[in-house]
Amino acid sequence: MTTFNQPLGGNEMARFGGPATMMRLPAATSPEGLDVGFIGIPMDHGTSNRSGTRLGPRQIRDESRMLRPYNMATGAAPFDHLQVADLGDVPINTFDLKKTVDIITDYYRRVLAAGVTPLTLGGDHTLTWPILRAMKEKYGPVALIHIDAHADINEHMFGETVAHGCPFRRAWEDECLINDRVFQIGLRGTGYAADDFDWARGQGWTVVQAEECWGKSLVRLMEIVRERIGEMPVYISYDIDSLDPAFAPGTGTVEPGGLSTWQALEIIRGCAGLNIVGGDLVEVSPPYDPSGNTALIGANLLYEMLCVLPGVPQRPSRFSGLAF
Repeated sequence: MTTFNQPLGGNEMARFGGPATMMRLPAATSPEGLDVGFIGIPMDHGTSNRSGTRLGPRQIRDESRMLRPYNMATGAAPFDHLQVADLGDVPINTFDLKKTVDIITDYYRRVLAAGVTPLTLGGDHTLTWPILRAMKEKYGPVALIHIDAHADINEHMFGETVAHGCPFRRAWEDECLINDRVFQIGLRGTGYAADDFDWARGQGWTVVQAEECWGKSLVRLMEIVRERIGEMPVYISYDIDSLDPAFAPGTGTVEPGGLSTWQALEIIRGCAGLNIVGGDLVEVSPPYDPSGNTALIGANLLYEMLCVLPGVPQRPSRFSGLAF
């Protein structure tokens, strides 16, 4: 009998019942003894357009009840190899964004000190900066795979330097990133000037705009990403608005012409073999998608991140072999 936590199965308890945790896993009050912890950060006071991401972690957990433990495409069975639980939510200060940033860093500092790999349910994208500060304390600067419609490299927004459009500029200033191993994928939309994405390129970051991804598989792109990152510790930050709003309308700053869900899966599955030290899925705003589909996709992408963590074996998919 396995000693690892297992998600509560749909044949043990109807999927509309059971605990309101990520994948209906056990809830944990301490990171001790865990390999991986799902953590919610219910915040939206860093948003600049439509709020609602404070409700994201709760709905992601709710929609995750449909997930099963075995990945039929990659052969990954993460719950056979890692001790995983839901650590609940970071107790943010909903009236003070700057205090919240420090609360997050302190929380993740304790999680990382316990040897736990955090997978975060957001929450607006401001949260990635304080997490990266804690990552730097443990690992030094890290590589970054950032999937998003927006670069999030603003110097300021309305004169404020802490906002969901600024996290990667702040992380760069804090020397949290390995500049020649930062990848931004899916950027698109309108801007204020022709060079809006060029600040990142000027730091040595690789920017892959959405138009480069249209109509093609991203398997080769991820081969290049793996080659360049090598064995360095890497953090994955996935903004749900990287997807076209036809797939994920439940977010605050939508942009047409985005990635597809199958491209999203190719990106995350293409991270297998990397030294992943954490990841987040941000900007799910439930009020703008009553169907729950956006949160459901978010839950699936978090599960896919779990499946590619170090220590989880992959095996080739047993596809039909037909040429069609």
